[in-house]
Amino acid sequence: MSTLSDTLALERHILATIPLARAMELRVADYDGNRLALVAPLAANVNDKGCAFGGSIASLATLAGWGLICLKLGEAGIDADVYVQESSIVYLAPVWDELIAEAAAAVDESWDEFVAQMRLRGRARIAIDAEVAAAEGGSVPARVTARFVAKRAEV
Repeated sequence: MSTLSDTLALERHILATIPLARAMELRVADYDGNRLALVAPLAANVNDKGCAFGGSIASLATLAGWGLICLKLGEAGIDADVYVQESSIVYLAPVWDELIAEAAAAVDESWDEFVAQMRLRGRARIAIDAEVAAAEGGSVPARVTARFVAKRAEV
């Protein structure tokens, strides 16, 4: 994967290379340097009950974490492949509106250490926490914790 250093390039890359993201109608909503927010409309992610499909919730949160890591590596000038190693999700309530997933490094993680490990060893791991919310606000309907692995891209 080429180095991604801005949200427009990230969104284009996701939509061009991940068919599921296109079907979900995923969009990058916000990036502040530490948190990435992705959104997807309910209509493209609805289940048989009329609320958001659990698989879409999990996918959006996973892609938010993956995308955040890609952006942070891009900012550091590191071309790497990023993989989800493990994840868990807790569904707390249904989502009846647009899905919003916000991902950030877990509290005990350091971007500086992650980047330093990439530079030193060519691979690194980082834990990401994501919350999936609905546009109408209120409580958080889902929480995802995941560990990702990044490996220097083969030239």
